[in-house]
Amino acid sequence: MPLTDLQSTAIIEAVREVAAAEILPRFRNLADGEVDAKAAFDDLVTVADKAAEEALTARIHAILPGDAVVGEEAVAEDGDVLDRVGQGRVTVIDPIDGTWNYAHGIGNYGVIVAVVEDGATVWGMLYDPSFDDWIVAHRGGGAWFHRAGKQQRLTTDQADAPFDRLRGNVGGYLFPPEVQPALAATVPLFRRATSMGASLHEYRQLALGGTDFCLNGMMHVWDHAAGVLILQEAGGVSRLLDGSEYRPTMRAGHLLNARNEELWQALAARFNGALTGA
Repeated sequence: MPLTDLQSTAIIEAVREVAAAEILPRFRNLADGEVDAKAAFDDLVTVADKAAEEALTARIHAILPGDAVVGEEAVAEDGDVLDRVGQGRVTVIDPIDGTWNYAHGIGNYGVIVAVVEDGATVWGMLYDPSFDDWIVAHRGGGAWFHRAGKQQRLTTDQADAPFDRLRGNVGGYLFPPEVQPALAATVPLFRRATSMGASLHEYRQLALGGTDFCLNGMMHVWDHAAGVLILQEAGGVSRLLDGSEYRPTMRAGHLLNARNEELWQALAARFNGALTGA
């Protein structure tokens, strides 16, 4: 069942209010002992992540009673929670995407929310608390940038361009160590290729026209479900490097996002060649 406009608006307001109450006051104000590591030394979680996820989960349950909610931190505590994705309608929350940035006082972070129904994303939001602006998309309804009471429909650039004019993101550190040198060797092909450390802003920049592509080596649903929908609704392309369509239930693979089909094809050939040694 698609979200109604009232439900969409309620989720947006919930995200804004929770960010104002739980995230912004703690930014550059975390005390000793309020930051912990999870699976890796640089995979961080803060008191703000936990408080924001708890508050937003409660708000979502009130807006969509009976629906499941899957939060990144809940999955960190109990991996079986992730199995709910693909079963009916589920709201997926990344309370602070880019926690390492957030914990180190870098304003490149935000909140990601996606509504997934029977394994397909039907609604997505990418929210920047620092500027109180967001991109939201309903499946089939386009991608819309909202700021200061105004909205703008987003469309990606469909023009071709040589590699040396492209700007994008290559998160090589998220790939197996044995292929990282080959991926690193692709970086000089582009005008600029780096990692922003936050999927939210990598997708936002693609949809807003600031970058041309993004290659991802990890498939966490909270990182990609909303962003893929938004990019596709703006006219971009998101597929795994093997050509298969992205699905929120996927847990492994290499995801390539590009602002148009022609560019995706050219980049996929280059990255596949690097990964296979061809």
